[in-house]
Amino acid sequence: MSVSERYEAGMETRRRVLGDAHVDRADASKTEFDAPFQEFITEGAWGSVWSRPDLTPRERSIVTIALLAAQGNHEEIAMHTRATANTGATPEDLREAMLHVAVYAGVPRANHAIKIIKETLKEMGQ
Repeated sequence: MSVSERYEAGMETRRRVLGDAHVDRADASKTEFDAPFQEFITEGAWGSVWSRPDLTPRERSIVTIALLAAQGNHEEIAMHTRATANTGATPEDLREAMLHVAVYAGVPRANHAIKIIKETLKEMGQ
């Protein structure tokens, strides 16, 4: 796949997972400074990883949220929790993932992520 094809596939996947409104806001706020970064994540994360066929969007969503929690990347947890409305990952899936995070990455990481997930799910009406 060429770079432009990977970018296009990434943008399609990014919109499908995060929603048009989120991607449109990111594009609208893009500047000359962060444009290369936006292109990089669209090609790399969304076009190369999220667009692969071997895991479902639900499975990728669960893995992503667990990894974000395990590494303490709290700012991204809410965004990816909102994306579960598009990926099919359930609150039960996230609960199970946080139990894994607690065992393998530490209770404090899981505890903080659970707080973010609960708040986000509440905002989503779940």
